Parts: sequence; structure tokens; C-alpha cells
Amino acid sequence: QVQLQESGPGLVKPSQTLSLTCTVSGGSIRNLYYWNWIRQPPGKGLEWMGAIDYSGNTYRSPSLKSRISISRDTAKNQFTLQLLSVTLEDTAVYYCARSQGLRSSPRQMGDYDAFGQGTQVTVSS
Repeated sequence: QVQLQESGPGLVKPSQTLSLTCTVSGGSIRNLYYWNWIRQPPGKGLEWMGAIDYSGNTYRSPSLKSRISISRDTAKNQFTLQLLSVTLEDTAVYYCARSQGLRSSPRQMGDYDAFGQGTQVTVSS
């Protein structure tokens, strides 16, 4: 049974870079899946941010494309999100998740077949 776990700083200052890592256990990130980053700002719905697939191809939300980078470390079975120049509007719970295809319009986390518990990231000076 695959498990995903997000890790990273809980507090980031405005203009800094947010880096989050998702550690996957119970399955390889080179298997035929897409590995996603999704966030939920307070009082708002889910926002798909981007994904990296089993071949290492990356996909990014058009609204975040200029600020987001997704990479992977197959040796550690991890994939990573970097979000540049964060602002207060980047405050959210961040999730990593697995999907069998590209799921870029989630209505609920159950749209993904596996996901982490989420990590709160607050942007504040």
C-alpha cells in the first residue's frame, strides 16, 4: 500500500522560496503514475499546482507556471515542489498525491488514489 508524506517548513517569509518534499513509500515513483502537488488556501477549494510523471515529465498550472518547479529524486523515492517569491496568498495546506492520469481539476482529495495528510504552510513576515 503506497503512502505519501509531505515535509517542509511550516512558516515562510514573503518573497522567499517555499520547498516541500513528498516521500513515497510502498511503491516507486517510477511506476506508471502521476505525482501531484495540490493546495487548499483557508476557506477556498483545492488548487492543483502541478505534477511530475513516471518518466520525469513535468506539468504546471498556467497560473503558477512562472513560479513553480517540480523535480524528483528516484534514489530517495521523493518528489519536490519549489514555489518562488511566495506571498500571503500562498498560505495553504499543501498536499502531495498520486493519480493514474493527469488530474488537474480536483474537487476533493478523493479524486486521487493516494495522498498525504497535508502540511500547513503559512506565509508571514
